[in-house]
Amino acid sequence: MIDIIKADGRAEQQKIAAMRARAAQVGADIQLAVSAILENVRTGGLEAVRRYSREFDHKEPYELTQADLEAAYDRCPGELIAALEHAAANIRDYNERLLVKSREWISPDGGVVGRLVRGLDRVGIYVPGGTAAYPSSVLMNAVPARVAGVGEIVMVTPPTENLSDAVLAAAKIAGVDRCIAVGGAQAVAALTYGADFIPKVDKLVGPGNAFVAAAKRMAYGELDIDMMAGPSEVLVIADGSADPKFVAADLLSQAEHDCLASAVLLTDSMALAQAVDAEIVRQTGYLSRSEIMEASLRDFGCAIVCKSLDNCAALANEIAPEHLEIVTAAPRALLPQIRNAGAVFLGSWSPEPLGDYLAGPDHVLPTSGTARFFSPLSVDSFLKTMSVIEYDRASLAPIKDRIIALAEAERLTAHANSIRVRFEEEGI
Repeated sequence: MIDIIKADGRAEQQKIAAMRARAAQVGADIQLAVSAILENVRTGGLEAVRRYSREFDHKEPYELTQADLEAAYDRCPGELIAALEHAAANIRDYNERLLVKSREWISPDGGVVGRLVRGLDRVGIYVPGGTAAYPSSVLMNAVPARVAGVGEIVMVTPPTENLSDAVLAAAKIAGVDRCIAVGGAQAVAALTYGADFIPKVDKLVGPGNAFVAAAKRMAYGELDIDMMAGPSEVLVIADGSADPKFVAADLLSQAEHDCLASAVLLTDSMALAQAVDAEIVRQTGYLSRSEIMEASLRDFGCAIVCKSLDNCAALANEIAPEHLEIVTAAPRALLPQIRNAGAVFLGSWSPEPLGDYLAGPDHVLPTSGTARFFSPLSVDSFLKTMSVIEYDRASLAPIKDRIIALAEAERLTAHANSIRVRFEEEGI
């Protein structure tokens, strides 16, 4: 079912190019439609949001109460609530350990310098509706924001006929302050500019369809966003010691997301590649989303057989995958060579869905090669910093001439004057 490519410097590069190109498949019609929605909401406010909601979702936006969230929580099965609570606790613990604090210290000049760390004032979380109900994404977005000390967390989700109880329960568990039933590009626009009871936010995070993703990209600059998200992807580095059943299952777990998802195996063993291919065929036969998986693997999946595991690591760094599994006899031995990945999973018992749901690190990860410069969502994503500088006369005097020299070199005489006037009367 998957192509098996023997690395020769060209064949694997063609596959990598196809994987990257798929991320840019946003039509001009979507761009134009979203641009119009953003502008109309900017100028028309809530009435424009209502108009688009009636057109696309057949229902006007409204706000849920905390009682609504509690009722949804009560309707969920106990086993699901236990799983959500467990995941939230792990996510909270992980981010609390990462949380950085404000610091001040004495500089070499004798002045006080430092950095203040503050949570953002208000953050929006977009949660897809309909059949795409992802309570895990609510936790992964909201819990780090709560740990960061964000002042207000506003969740938006399309006003579908039956909102997901699991999503609303996750919002309660994560400590979401407000939940507003509004979706699509109009929700992004409302959170960008503010629209009556829908507030303007400082940052917007969370997954969505092509219209939502395009709206987030266009709104960036008016607010911050989590990242430029593309289709999901997993890359598995495995050697001959790997269980082909496990490797195939992990590739399929990512391929089932959608037809643009990418699942790639890098190995130094042709025998393993062939065994994984056979397992994919076998397992796809009993899995529910087989048509999606088959399309994904046909277009964007493959097994690349490299000369060595070192070559596998080098190619993985070039691809910079969202998820990277290392399933080798000594996975930690290869870890120092890995520079570019959203999340790294080590060993046969650390499958990618562990990170999707329960381990604690976030599943909002850079895609389409952007792990070369983007990082996973975390508590850091919801923090802002401010520099602190405090010198007195005794610490400023010895360096005043150097500041003046630098200012005059840049022909900024008022900058130089700001320093000079402080010492004129003292004759220093």
